[in-house]
Amino acid sequence: MHYYSLNHQSSNVTFKEATIKGQAPDKGLYFPESLPRIDADLIRNIESLPEAEIAFRVIRPYVGAAIPEAVLFDIVSQTVNFPFPLKPVTNSIASLELFHGPTLAFKDVGARFMSRCLGYFLKDQQKEVTVLVATSGDTGGAVASGFYDVEGVQVVILYPKGRVSPVQEKQLTALGKNITALEVAGSFDDCQRLVKQAFTDDAIRAKRFLTSANSINVARWLPQQFYYFFAYKQWQEKGIGPVVSVPSGNFGNICAGLLAKVTGLPLGHFIAACNANDVVPGFLQTENWQPKKAVATLSNAMDVGDPSNFVRIMELFGRQFLKLKEQVSATSISDADTIATIKAVFAETGYTLDPHGAVAYRALENYQQTHPGTKGIILETAHPVKFPEAVKQATGGDIEVPASLGDLMQQPKQAVAMPPDYDAFKAWLTD
Repeated sequence: MHYYSLNHQSSNVTFKEATIKGQAPDKGLYFPESLPRIDADLIRNIESLPEAEIAFRVIRPYVGAAIPEAVLFDIVSQTVNFPFPLKPVTNSIASLELFHGPTLAFKDVGARFMSRCLGYFLKDQQKEVTVLVATSGDTGGAVASGFYDVEGVQVVILYPKGRVSPVQEKQLTALGKNITALEVAGSFDDCQRLVKQAFTDDAIRAKRFLTSANSINVARWLPQQFYYFFAYKQWQEKGIGPVVSVPSGNFGNICAGLLAKVTGLPLGHFIAACNANDVVPGFLQTENWQPKKAVATLSNAMDVGDPSNFVRIMELFGRQFLKLKEQVSATSISDADTIATIKAVFAETGYTLDPHGAVAYRALENYQQTHPGTKGIILETAHPVKFPEAVKQATGGDIEVPASLGDLMQQPKQAVAMPPDYDAFKAWLTD
């Protein structure tokens, strides 16, 4: 398998090269040269297959000869060695819980897969690698956990000051060793802009061997397909593909789900569930792409005003707007509706949503009102404990802190203050 840049000004590369580079030299995102068809046998027998086997068969065509099959199977086995339960909430909505990994967020899968692939690729490298990543909340913690204490790898995480939850911030800042957190006085878009610019700066690249761990990296983006296969494995009505509502910020997750569907996984309509950062809902209404300055919301991991991965979604549909609209809709959910949804679902069912899951839930409910009789799933992307204030406001109760977080929450914060200024960031990186 080879990958091309969506800016079409750089040479095609292997999975290994795409993983190490992160982003193409022409600033484009990498995209598979061809899209493999899902083996019909995998779909037919999916209920009897273990998760590691499903993941291996899904990702193998995208990796190609870059990693031996035995090594790749070991990598995916370590990546998906925790539960992914699909839990009924009502008769028509189920929640795919993606927060049972080490950092209680869906991004554990991509971060664990990428860290292990990169470790394999770089095992004979003499030069230290710097993994540079921007986070709106959960990416940074998952990357920090995945790469913690990995020899030969330094991780630099940029996060927006005051816009991540207390648990998220601890996961970014408390580990130390080879993990450095930069607290940027700005938005996630500022963090992402600094990272993207660094990758095209020859002066930085002369000093540091850089790679990215955001979902712009194919090794972070592609394994997110696994969620959708695990959901389908547990879906009881195999003859009717579920509507899928995905909390969407930088659009890597929903893009992976759409990739799974396009290549043969029988899923229904997709809903891009957004918060007040409504660039994509606006685009699907007007066909006019207008990035905006991100605004802070309760569902902070989705506070993105210029989602990088949407260009991949357009590529999936041949850059045909009407074809995209047939398969995907998008809606913007307010903070008030987010809180109201957490409150109502908890009162009626006893199920506790986090703010991101609540955005997806309300978006799916709205869709079902105009499409009666449909059933669907939401992706519950983070544990409610990561958003204690919002959840307590809605439910009136505290969330019990999982034992796995106990020690971490007692550790001191270690972060470097950084203005949203590229020259200051460059000076720090090259010092």
